Amino acid sequence: MLMAGFAGLVWVLYLAMLVLAVVALVMAALFRDDAYRAASKQNKGFWLIILGIAVAVNLLVPMLFLQLAGLVATIVFFVDVRPALRQISGGGGWGGRRGGSSSDGPYGPYNGGR
Repeated sequence: MLMAGFAGLVWVLYLAMLVLAVVALVMAALFRDDAYRAASKQNKGFWLIILGIAVAVNLLVPMLFLQLAGLVATIVFFVDVRPALRQISGGGGWGGRRGGSSSDGPYGPYNGGR
């Protein structure tokens, strides 16, 4: 009984790692190549290859160690690369900025109390 519960938990973890890797791969593909160079974050091809390998390992290789290596690459993309790319490209990826300026508040533009 306990082993069946543990196996179910491991399967959910595998699925979560796969979903994260696929989302990171799609997001990496959405940014322009020059944004990677401007942010000094390797290049687009490098990240597509690394994240593609992470997706392939999650799908094909049942070894947790290799899947954890792919998870590390995915986390590095989400924590380090993606914020730099969003800053360089003005939002980019999914749900970037939708117009307005940097001084806009939640209810419209801030005019300094005028």
